[in-house]
Amino acid sequence: MAQKHELKPSAPWYRIELDESDWSSVPARDLVRLYAQMKLIRRFEEKILDLEKAGLIHGPAHASIGQEAAAVGAVSMLRACDQINGTHRAHHQVLTKLVNAQTEPGFDILSQDFTPQMDDAVYRFMAEIMGLSPGYCEGRGGSMHMRHAESGVAGTSAIVGGNIPHAVGYALADNVLGRDGISVAFFGDGASLQGAAYESMNIAAVYKLPVVFFVENNLYAVSTHIDDVTAEPRIASRGPMLGFTGIECDGMDVVAVHRAMSEAVETIRAGRGPVVIEAKCYRYFHQSGSKTGSDFGYRSREEEQEWLKRDPLRLAETRLGKLGILDNAALALIDERVTAVVQSAANRLTETAPGSNQLRIPDTLWPSPQSVDTGILAPPSEAEGLKYREIEDFAPEQLVKTRFVTAAGEALGAAMAADPTIVVLGEDVHRLRGGVSGFTRSALEQFPGRVLAMPIAENGFTGVALGAALRGLRPVVEIMFGDFCFVAADQIGNGVAKVRHMFGDGFPVPLVMRVRVSPHTGYGSQHSGDPAALFRLFPGWHVVSPTTAFDYVGLLNTALRTNDPVAIIEHVEFYQRESLVPRDERDYCIPFGTAKIVRPGSACTVLATSVMVPAAVKVAEETGIDPEIIDMRSIGQLTTDWPLVLSSIAKTNRVIIVEQVASGLSLGRHWIAEIQARAFDDLDHEILHVTGSLSAPVVSAVLNKAALGSAEKLRQAMELITTGA
Repeated sequence: MAQKHELKPSAPWYRIELDESDWSSVPARDLVRLYAQMKLIRRFEEKILDLEKAGLIHGPAHASIGQEAAAVGAVSMLRACDQINGTHRAHHQVLTKLVNAQTEPGFDILSQDFTPQMDDAVYRFMAEIMGLSPGYCEGRGGSMHMRHAESGVAGTSAIVGGNIPHAVGYALADNVLGRDGISVAFFGDGASLQGAAYESMNIAAVYKLPVVFFVENNLYAVSTHIDDVTAEPRIASRGPMLGFTGIECDGMDVVAVHRAMSEAVETIRAGRGPVVIEAKCYRYFHQSGSKTGSDFGYRSREEEQEWLKRDPLRLAETRLGKLGILDNAALALIDERVTAVVQSAANRLTETAPGSNQLRIPDTLWPSPQSVDTGILAPPSEAEGLKYREIEDFAPEQLVKTRFVTAAGEALGAAMAADPTIVVLGEDVHRLRGGVSGFTRSALEQFPGRVLAMPIAENGFTGVALGAALRGLRPVVEIMFGDFCFVAADQIGNGVAKVRHMFGDGFPVPLVMRVRVSPHTGYGSQHSGDPAALFRLFPGWHVVSPTTAFDYVGLLNTALRTNDPVAIIEHVEFYQRESLVPRDERDYCIPFGTAKIVRPGSACTVLATSVMVPAAVKVAEETGIDPEIIDMRSIGQLTTDWPLVLSSIAKTNRVIIVEQVASGLSLGRHWIAEIQARAFDDLDHEILHVTGSLSAPVVSAVLNKAALGSAEKLRQAMELITTGA
């Protein structure tokens, strides 16, 4: 007869329950500090809501009133060097981390005023929420996007679940670089159901990374109750499900949260991997603003009143009173001091309009409108000192023929030997003697511990790479097929592309994404795309598309020395081709933003990318037409070589843009608009655009070929533009 055996998780999963006696085991000075921090958050959030009502906050005000104990209890176990991030509702966590970083260990709020540094933390954070230049991110981040590396706030994210992989990346960087750090991702019940949460937890578990997944389960994602969207609302179960510890605690009791976080830190320091903490709590107001959930009908007033009875400040006041630690006079003194700090910050950021009692923001505090586009990419000065070379700079005897993939892989291995912060992440990169393309072979032979296997979770591991880049690593991410970039599009567009500008500039985001494209191989519609145009949508990315081994090595070397994210589009048709590279000197660079004339001519200008560059040269040879062919090579939104392109158009007065990619993913659509705007008077003919069909390629060999831009289509365009026939 069949038998059933109960299966149990391999990792601990438990709930911490405290009573009043547990409070007495905590030193009185620590309890006073925890209470004062909660009171500061409450008064700060109340002031933010007042400013929002007065029209002085542009954008949402996601108050955390009711959730103070979760933030304070968790951050109480962290040092300034430990990293946190949060989601759209992160005022309480960020404020606590910022002020703690400026607070001396012996500070006693009952006998001391806030120091100027502590005052400044409150002031600058309030300024940031108001979108003003004294803010930590110069007003660019506002309420939902905050970073202050010196305080251990590595960067919050308004994308639900988007921040979670980043914390795993911070922890990965600490591991690789030998730092004793703990990273915490704060998020809510809604984010816990995101794919990014599962992917991140799994990666952290595999590598036993020092990260805490801290879930503030306030039951509602906007107006949707957690029971409406999951059959397992016990979120702490996600840890044991993936092989690491899950802890549940009362998020309204600051000592319970402190205890849970203490046990999480102990677990991590014992080498048992990450921890998920579920703090059950409640937000007293609606998603944003000062109305309640019952005002919108998705919560009852009775439910809200029951949770108000468990207000974390009221609970703390009751217990501190019973313990004889704080009487009414002491409570009033704490309230007076934190209220004064908050009001002082607000006073510095507002003024009374002449002739009225209405508050307004002084003009001097707004960021300059002229600064709106500054800081998207690193300044050019960061590239000074790179050794730029082109193949023409080498004598023929200095060059040797090498397979594209061999030269590229050796270049990566050499770079990793020179820079211990470079790591490789991707699917199968640690197997098959160098991954599916053989690209990581040299890296594996020399540095197997820095070639990290990733699950099939492109969005997750791209986010991990971003977090690692923000904490000192130079990740090289391999995307196996170009279409998979759309799986990672959230992190590519909302994360990597925006963080430098969004958080106020002045810090590196050194990430390289290698994207393999193979539209001609019959893999069908979901494996045949070239996503260069996706990256080009975001000016925070450099995008390069090398067509020779020489160019690949030079552009890769530049990518691994720049402090911006770089997407390298690799067409697999080049991998086994041989081309010339220097015999000895392989540390040269090629500057971003430079195209290359591969064939001078006068009949027309051909702007070509990827495999259409050699195809264009071949068509010119076969037809006898004399085009000037430009390998665009650097194709990012801010790094297209318009000076070279425009000088060629001024000479030929005719333009053909040729790409292999499907029409909808083409770069040429953008270039046509640019050329019309920049060189209209030089054009003697309409711009011709050779590209693929409307459809994505499919498996059938005949239809696959018909779906792509080709040499034959380019031949027809050349004949039309030069003869009119």
